[in-house]
Amino acid sequence: MDLAEHIIQIQDNIRRGRFVNEAAVSQGIVMRLLQALEWPAYDTDIVAPEFTIEGKRVDFALCHPSTHKPLVFIEVKRVGQGEGAEKQLFEYAFVLGVPLAILTDGQEWHVFLPGEQGHYQERRVYKLDLLDRSPTESAARLTRYLAYNAVCSGKALDAARKDYHNVTRDREIRANLPIAFARLIEEQDESLIELLADKVESLCGYKPEPDTVAEFLAREAPTNVTAVTKPQPTLVPSVKSAPGSAPEYGFTLLGQYFPAKNPTDVYFQIFEELAQRDATFLPRFAALPKHGKKRRYLAQTPEELYPGQPDLTSHSHQLSTGWWLGTNYSTSSKKKIVQLACQVAGLEFDVDLKLKL
Repeated sequence: MDLAEHIIQIQDNIRRGRFVNEAAVSQGIVMRLLQALEWPAYDTDIVAPEFTIEGKRVDFALCHPSTHKPLVFIEVKRVGQGEGAEKQLFEYAFVLGVPLAILTDGQEWHVFLPGEQGHYQERRVYKLDLLDRSPTESAARLTRYLAYNAVCSGKALDAARKDYHNVTRDREIRANLPIAFARLIEEQDESLIELLADKVESLCGYKPEPDTVAEFLAREAPTNVTAVTKPQPTLVPSVKSAPGSAPEYGFTLLGQYFPAKNPTDVYFQIFEELAQRDATFLPRFAALPKHGKKRRYLAQTPEELYPGQPDLTSHSHQLSTGWWLGTNYSTSSKKKIVQLACQVAGLEFDVDLKLKL
């Protein structure tokens, strides 16, 4: 099995929420990829776990086979909890002068050159998201920075430094700015919706519902921006059904139809049904490395749903199992969350589970 094939299997397991804690990420992703990159993963003199530095420990130190001197530090964080860990990782690297550092939660891999100048993020060479990139591209990047022979020979460090200073990076950024902006609008990005809603509130004192903002973005987006990528249909509530007709809202799960009061009720019922069918579904969904850009879709407390935003904790709903779902999302965003839930549950969206909104 080559590296790309390992990545395909890891991608599938990430989507299904199989890595529920830091230990699972270390063993099921990091160690597996290191072995595929030809590291002697079980030689603890070369791949040193829990490497001690002045009373502190880094998760993995990748060492030169002859000197056993660390060449790369890898810090592993619990799924979805990698943000803000750069400071700790850099402190480890500075003590021993380790030139290359990796921070990962299994899905996202951040490659840093701690010895460069600037803020932590300015010293990041590359960010790899295993679910956003193809297996082939992911394999190429991991090989470039982490292959055993490349690291031991110094080629990996040379490549990282070259990439860091490469002027084409600026051109890539400029070329992708309009595409990124178009996708923020087309995908009704949660951060963009929240930012616009907050600005409306600051102007008039009233905060619009996410659906209102989403419909505005779909309607008012400049044509020269939305033409950059293929438009996606906006999900809006349908008109009310005539008396005696089928319910306006609901969903079909494996052939069984469930009526609902509104799109939000559809959202709640789906999570309740999937949790009843599989007791591991909610913990696995919560363990996904990425939910929203700044939020968790599912958590054990309302505060975890909206970190740093206590004013939004009222926009939450407690399931019968005790878990909490965030509700401050547009209908389109809720559809995307349901699609993510289908991946975790092993269901095919629009086949095993169909929405009526």
